[in-house]
Formats: sequence, structure tokens, C-alpha cells
Amino acid sequence: MKVNKILVSQPRPATEKSPYFDIAAKHGVQIDFRSFIKVESVTSKEFRQQKVSIPGHTAIVFLSRHAIDHFFTLCKELRVTIPDDMKYFCLSETISLYIQKYVQYRKRKVFFGNGHISDLEPLFVKHKGERYFTPMSNISNDEICAMFDKYGIAHSEAEMYRTVSNDFEPEFIEPYDMLVFFSPHGIASLKKNVPNFVQGDKLFACFGNTTANTIREEGFRLDLEAPTATAPSMPAALDEFLTRINK
Repeated sequence: MKVNKILVSQPRPATEKSPYFDIAAKHGVQIDFRSFIKVESVTSKEFRQQKVSIPGHTAIVFLSRHAIDHFFTLCKELRVTIPDDMKYFCLSETISLYIQKYVQYRKRKVFFGNGHISDLEPLFVKHKGERYFTPMSNISNDEICAMFDKYGIAHSEAEMYRTVSNDFEPEFIEPYDMLVFFSPHGIASLKKNVPNFVQGDKLFACFGNTTANTIREEGFRLDLEAPTATAPSMPAALDEFLTRINK
């Protein structure tokens, strides 16, 4: 099957320097962008009702850039000062670098994996004495909580943002040969907007093992999963895939 049209379920990149545009030109394909979800912050009142004290922790776990944005925004609203010696554990290097938007990166202790939650396990074990806090969305991540419990590591979670579906017509996705997902919320949005969706020959690609697991659990076929050893990003994985399938 030749891939001609790809829908990336994220907002269009802010500049034309995105690698997605290079891939489109290189392979002669059309890549469009449409966010399947939108993210809303919880209010200060809603966060306080969860009775979690951020200063009572020594390490923060960030699983997405949304988590970083809403964590620091809420801390500012709540007038919570983050200690300079706070440690940060991130799902990937890309997420870790995003912290620079809020703090001086070179002065912080930052650790990161390669996009899979399992990558963080040896880091958590090595730093077992920390008290971890994970900013969550309205859909909690049982995998990371189970990992902490497995080793008896002190941890807390709290909802700091919520993800809701963006509406679109079922006919909107029909022309695309491939859909690219980045979170389980994107899959939920697809099911909400296209309740009778049948995958057929339509290819599914995703970034991250949590999203991959969700796709399989929902009974869909996953054709491309990133990151890989040779493709640390979604654009790199797409480039490899298109090189192979569009020969």
C-alpha cells in the first residue's frame, strides 16, 4: 500500500522548519495537521481539593510537555516556590529540554528516558530515596504508579490538567492513508467522533508505548510505533517507514 496522505493529530507546527515538511517534500506525500484533543488546566481550587503538597516532594516526574506547562503555571498561581535542588525525571529528552521554558536548565538535576515509561525504572531505583510527584491528566497512568509501588518508593499524583476531545466530522478522516497519534486521548477522540470507525487499510502510527498499548487494547492494528533505536522521534520514524513502504 502506497501512502499519499497522512494526518498528524497535533496542531500545525508554528514554523516551516518542522521536519514534517521536509519529509512531505522528500517522499512526495501530503501531511496535514489537526489536533484531536485540547488540554485545559484544573483550577487552583480544584488542585487544593486534592490535598497534595508539592514542596513536600524532592522530585517531579514529567510524562509530557503539557504536564510541564500546567505544573509550572499552577505553581505560579498557588505561589509555590520550587526549590533549586528539585530533581526532574522526564519521559524523553525532548520533554526534558522543554523545562528550559520555565527554569535555568543547566542548574537543575534532570534525568530522562527514551520515550518509554520502562526506561525510567532504573532511574527511579537508583534514586529510590526521593519523594516523587507526578502531575497527571484526568486519565491517570497506572503503569508509573505500579512501578513506584513495586519498589516501595514514596510518590504522589494529582490531576493538574484535563484532556478533552475536539469535535470533527467522521468524513474528515476518510481521505487519509495514515493517522498519527501521540496519546491515548487521541484514540478516545477518534472513537467519540467516529463511533462506527472501522480501520480497514488505514495505517495507524503512534509515539510512546502507552499510546501503542491503548491502540492495541481498543482492537486496532498498529503499523508504526516510535521511538525506536534508529528513530528517536516521530518524524524520523515516519521517514524510515515511508522509505520502506513507498519504494
